[in-house]
Amino acid sequence: MIKAQRGTKDIFGEESYTWQWILNNAQNVFQNAGFQEIKTPIFEATELFARGVGDSTDIVNKEMYTFQVGGIEKNATSITLRPENTAGVVRAFIEHNIVRQSPPQKFWYFGPMFRYERPQAGRQRQFHQVGVEMFGIKEPSADAEVIMSAVEFLKSVGLDNLEVELNTLGCPKCKNDYRNSIKEILKPHLENLCDDCKMRYEKNPLRILDCKNEDCQKIFEIKEVKNVILNDYICDECKDHFDTLTKYLDDLGIKYQRNKLLVRGLDYYNRTVFEIKSSALGSQSAVCGGGRYDGLVEMLGGASTPAVGFAMGVERLFTLVEKQEAPKLDYFIVSTNTKEAIKLAQKLRQQNKKVEFDMQARKFAKQLEKASKIAKNAIILGEDEINQGFYSIKNLETGEQTKIEKFENLI
Repeated sequence: MIKAQRGTKDIFGEESYTWQWILNNAQNVFQNAGFQEIKTPIFEATELFARGVGDSTDIVNKEMYTFQVGGIEKNATSITLRPENTAGVVRAFIEHNIVRQSPPQKFWYFGPMFRYERPQAGRQRQFHQVGVEMFGIKEPSADAEVIMSAVEFLKSVGLDNLEVELNTLGCPKCKNDYRNSIKEILKPHLENLCDDCKMRYEKNPLRILDCKNEDCQKIFEIKEVKNVILNDYICDECKDHFDTLTKYLDDLGIKYQRNKLLVRGLDYYNRTVFEIKSSALGSQSAVCGGGRYDGLVEMLGGASTPAVGFAMGVERLFTLVEKQEAPKLDYFIVSTNTKEAIKLAQKLRQQNKKVEFDMQARKFAKQLEKASKIAKNAIILGEDEINQGFYSIKNLETGEQTKIEKFENLI
């Protein structure tokens, strides 16, 4: 028997109703905030992720599904299944010249992503993300709007015990000063860093702060190292941006705390970075992550454009939300006359009613037994009803049965 590949999962039956409910909530919350849906291809040129996500990240170095298309021909192309969606949205933003539209340009998405990593609870190799991206606004009001939208969506699916962890990485100048300070203070401890962090030390030392290796964590606790990590290197303009954002969050009643070790796992972030955490997840508490990436549009060939966004994993959300039951049908047609039952089903469905009928024309008792499990009402269509032109309606919750003379009264 051929089975689904490791790290992938079939979604069907009752699970599919919860997935659809999550998607519907995302659509309602984000469209109410003015975000338009965008659908990008699930594969892109490998270069897009290498340049956009960053060649010092685990995603690019270890986790991408990359394929050579065209074999050994000179025009062979390297393509990659998308490991995240921000780079793809930015590519679409540039390609379709959306920058010419009046800012802000606001998008939301929902779809599958792909990373080759060890599958575990809430984490698959094919997984799904819901997220938003906003372009064109440099002010901290955009950061607040994005964080508020994430919080409102999480509340809409029943997650209330939320806390935002917040940090600022600064602009390119002060971020570079911070990078140099981190390199300098970690230089004497370089041999004790894990292999990944030794590579990060050269390419993006701030990513070392995101390492969960125990040996690296011990180095962060050394007094002189910790003092550098916890120091503020941001310039006055970046400080003002961050302070204004926190005031907005205070006004919105959104709980947050500063985490100076928060850097996020992608190279393109600057200034604001954030994670939203839920106590329901234990140690793996992050349900959402995002921040500013003001340089990414220009890095990928577009005009200089401020941008901010977030993404969250739907599989992880699924483990937290209340599972949704399948909605009941409006009617189940109970009849041994398949010809009349199928005609009535068609008429009712054309009036936007949810209707099924028994295609095997089984005995009434069997049909009623099934109807009681999946429908609110049964339309009993026996010989008397067909010959005399009326409908017997049985309320499957109360057991009450009524006679209806006209089809219009069914709708």
